[in-house]
Amino acid sequence: MDRLEQAISRGDRIHFIGVGGVMMSSLALELARRGCVVTGNDRSASAMTEKLERAGIPVSIGHRPEYIDGAAIIVKNAAIPETSPDLAAARAKGLPVYERPQILGRIMREYERSVGVSGTHGKSTTSGMLTHALRALSADPTAFLGASLAEIGGTYVLGHDDWFVAESCEYCRSFLYLNPQTAVILNVEADHLDYYSGIEEIIGAFRDFAENTPAVGGKVVVNADSANAMRAVEGVEREILTFGRQNGRFRAENPQVNHGCWRYTLTDHGEPLCEVALSVPGEHNISNSLAVAAILLSYGIEPAAAAKAIESYPGVERRFQKVGEYHGAVVIDDYAHHPDELETTIATARSYGYARVVCLFQPHTYSRTVLLKDRFCEVLAKADLTLLTDIYSAREQNTFGISSADLAREIPGALYVPSLTDAARALADLAAPGDLILVCGAGDVNRAAHLLLSK
Repeated sequence: MDRLEQAISRGDRIHFIGVGGVMMSSLALELARRGCVVTGNDRSASAMTEKLERAGIPVSIGHRPEYIDGAAIIVKNAAIPETSPDLAAARAKGLPVYERPQILGRIMREYERSVGVSGTHGKSTTSGMLTHALRALSADPTAFLGASLAEIGGTYVLGHDDWFVAESCEYCRSFLYLNPQTAVILNVEADHLDYYSGIEEIIGAFRDFAENTPAVGGKVVVNADSANAMRAVEGVEREILTFGRQNGRFRAENPQVNHGCWRYTLTDHGEPLCEVALSVPGEHNISNSLAVAAILLSYGIEPAAAAKAIESYPGVERRFQKVGEYHGAVVIDDYAHHPDELETTIATARSYGYARVVCLFQPHTYSRTVLLKDRFCEVLAKADLTLLTDIYSAREQNTFGISSADLAREIPGALYVPSLTDAARALADLAAPGDLILVCGAGDVNRAAHLLLSK
């Protein structure tokens, strides 16, 4: 038994550095449920830290060395640098430090039907859709999601059967700590280039993730429309289940759109199985739903039952989520922070037929912004009007000499609004009846939407 196992079995104190993160907070709640004394700290207070406090988990604000005093185990995520005072103090004391996905992987091993959902885009939507579908089918899964699902009251739920669903992130190869029975690869694109050298290294990481499934009984569900995803599973000796709009075993035929939501005929090897009518908007959700259908059918769920469960999925927070209206303009909050995601979100907005699509975008990390700058400019120009607020630094310092103003200068008609307060004020001045306002980014840009709606 290693030190983590011993700490959990004894109910020792486990301290989370960066506890306010979506997955970190879920893991903190789970270890507290198992009887551990859980504490944590984060750089600022948030709705998540407040939720932890209400659950009896003390959270300190800031990164101070004394916060780790008395802890037996330290848990950190990939965004915490070695220079962080709390982590440096833990190293100096010789405390065992575990990465967030190591804890998740430890829990995952307890379940027989575990599913790890990976991909550059769509992880939160697909893992949320699978969790909802299983619950609609009377299963009782445990789930660790990347976005809040209303029916489970957040991002984490403890189930009581052998189903386990986990969003599985490729950043810093963290998903390689996981060993799911079924690995899902939704797509593979260039991202996290502050860590990876390029697409070849990213493809290799996804291949390793696929090979982390059991040699006997392991399955990989992969998007056959993604050339890089298919390259990732080349030579992987597991059961490979493919899906896609144009390619793959499970396909969506005769797709039709109505008010932004799609319906299609689900086929298996070209044979029609049933109709699927989605409740969440966007053409990209055809692929997400095909992945969920492939998973469910591979576990013996009847096609019609699987389709009905998928159809009732309402979506997760910050994924094309309507948060209100301002002076006749509809305000949508979306997590899109990669150029491909932004392109999909803007296209979805266009499908509704609004008079104008106005996009407020907060770039996420300096490295992503500078390395994908041309693509960001190309995509953001597809909105009728683009506003850019300051870059959300996350784990980085601006050693790249990049700013949102640089992007604004290259996008016709774009406006640079430095702060979120400036952004909300500008949107209030610009909003007109018939507009759709997209507030996009993975940082705290949604605050601008709420500031606007409070006016």
